[in-house]
Amino acid sequence: MLHDQRTMALLFLLSLLLIQTLISSAADETVLKVEEDRDVVLPCSLSSKDENLESKLFGWKKDLNIEVFMYDSGHYYGHGFSGQDKQFEGRVSHFQDELKNGNASIKITKAKLADRGNYTCIFPRQSQSQTFHIQLLVGACPEPYITLDETNNKAELQCKVRGVCNDLKIEWRNSSNHSLSATNTTHKREDGSYDIVLNATVTKSDTYRCVITQEDICHQVSSPLKVAINEPSTEPTKAVSHVGWIALGAFLAGVVAGIAGGIAFLAKHDFTKKSTKRQKEERPLKSSTDQVQNGSS
Repeated sequence: MLHDQRTMALLFLLSLLLIQTLISSAADETVLKVEEDRDVVLPCSLSSKDENLESKLFGWKKDLNIEVFMYDSGHYYGHGFSGQDKQFEGRVSHFQDELKNGNASIKITKAKLADRGNYTCIFPRQSQSQTFHIQLLVGACPEPYITLDETNNKAELQCKVRGVCNDLKIEWRNSSNHSLSATNTTHKREDGSYDIVLNATVTKSDTYRCVITQEDICHQVSSPLKVAINEPSTEPTKAVSHVGWIALGAFLAGVVAGIAGGIAFLAKHDFTKKSTKRQKEERPLKSSTDQVQNGSS
């Protein structure tokens, strides 16, 4: 008897859920964001807070057809009812003490990436059937794994993150916090998550970081990676410059020495010329003197 009642309740719940989903608007949807492995509460309450749900029927589904939770007059999945999707077995609970206040919220323990999706809470037996829509976004925020491959004039940077969502943003940044040009490779895993590899080539010495972010959920920065590139050295140019200055100095010294030598030579030549002229002038005078002396005697 209980099984038949449960089957009828499920069929009735599903049909109403489909109808309510088709006529509901996106404006009624609540968006929740949570990091992987954290607990999350999906809210659902009747507009009339004083209505007791302890003897009522309400249910939760994911993406219209995945059984998350169902409650009916004290019976629920794992406690009198079966049929809950294995993804949620042992991970979903309700707030028993809050049922009397019209609160049909549930808690999902240790949210997984596979839990991302659209959830619907419905009260099919109310005088006016009510449906609540929630979009759950689950993000993983693992620490990035970085590697470095250096060559003479460049370096290859690689950043890996495993088991994340495909809407995760991953980038390489330099010490000025500027994003680098990089190539992205994505691989989908069996559980629906992704492995992402980001490669960047750099040609300048700097400190680089791999940064991963997911809006309102995750922000993770890798340890700084210092890269030293063997950039073309300016020392040979300096050496040539030094040699040039030395050569110029030697040339100028030679010029100065040559000029000094020329001046010395000219001075010596002039002195010799004057000395010879003086000697020629003195010889006639001496001869006249000798002649005078001889005549006196």
